[in-house]
Amino acid sequence: MNRISTHVLDTARGKPAPAVMLRLDFREPHGAWRQLSSAQTDTDGRCLQLLPEDKSLAEGFYRITFDTADYFGSQGVRGLYPVVEITFHARSGESHFHIPLLISPNGYTTYRGS
Repeated sequence: MNRISTHVLDTARGKPAPAVMLRLDFREPHGAWRQLSSAQTDTDGRCLQLLPEDKSLAEGFYRITFDTADYFGSQGVRGLYPVVEITFHARSGESHFHIPLLISPNGYTTYRGS
């Protein structure tokens, strides 16, 4: 299995966060970030696969960038953090990362899911 997935939950509303735009990047050896994909969370706040079909999960640093400004703006709410970036390190032999994001207008948290 080669997968990077996410689930965004709006803790202020107690519901999944649909239609959150996000982007997956990979850090090249020379330090520049390269975009691998972009997506939008589904009605349940999920993206089940961010890694492009033609890519395998390589060792290195990945970054998921969540556009929280547009999400909260669509609800008429001004949040403190317009973008949330989560950078994580994939090590040799690892094949699946689930990166949940819990958001509210004035805070966020994340953890390694299963």
